[in-house]
Amino acid sequence: MKNGKSTLYDDLKRQILTMELDPDEDLDEVSLSERYGLSRTPVREVFRRLAGEGYIDIRENRGARVIPMNHSTLRNFFLVAPMIYAAIGRLAVQNFKPRQLAELRDTQERFRTASEMHEPLSMVLENNRFHEIMGEMSGNVYLRPSLGRLLIDHARIGHTFFRPRNEDMNKRLKLAVEHHDGFIAAIADHNEDAVVDLVFDHWELSRENMEMFIAPEGLKADALVEVPAMLSMEKSS
Repeated sequence: MKNGKSTLYDDLKRQILTMELDPDEDLDEVSLSERYGLSRTPVREVFRRLAGEGYIDIRENRGARVIPMNHSTLRNFFLVAPMIYAAIGRLAVQNFKPRQLAELRDTQERFRTASEMHEPLSMVLENNRFHEIMGEMSGNVYLRPSLGRLLIDHARIGHTFFRPRNEDMNKRLKLAVEHHDGFIAAIADHNEDAVVDLVFDHWELSRENMEMFIAPEGLKADALVEVPAMLSMEKSS
């Protein structure tokens, strides 16, 4: 049975990954202490743990906040994500343990079930866990922290992918499920090249979905400029 400290840790992680807590949002230590029945010391311990894992930022004399997501972080994310995912995939094939492969399969079945039941929050969390396990399979102490940080923003940027609103997005989601099945089969077969090929296919699918989230189709860059101009013309007429 989880205690209040473990529950707080799990809840904050989930809320950050699913965007229930916005990037840069302040975390109120006092209200969290009251809500979870904790003194402020264990709340601060949870904050420090989450800060070490890349979920929050602790600022001196200003408290804790959800890690920001801005132009700079997005640019760096898109630059390095495919390289890190590919390295993780190759090392996962070389170093995985049978129990990790079994856990990967179990996570995939939960992800598949969540996708069939149209449960977006569960899909976000199970997808995140799937790729976390691949990081654990890699056994690399240098790459795993980088992967963890990437996965936070990957979940936050791409969370709308798991709320398909049309047939095209449903097809994309089905393809993501098939990619996961492919990862499992290729790792079990010790096929590094197949895993790396899948990494880039999976990344391209994710990149397209994330770009649609960042710049929705039909949104014109000058839309917000045109409206005030039209209003000013109406006022002058």
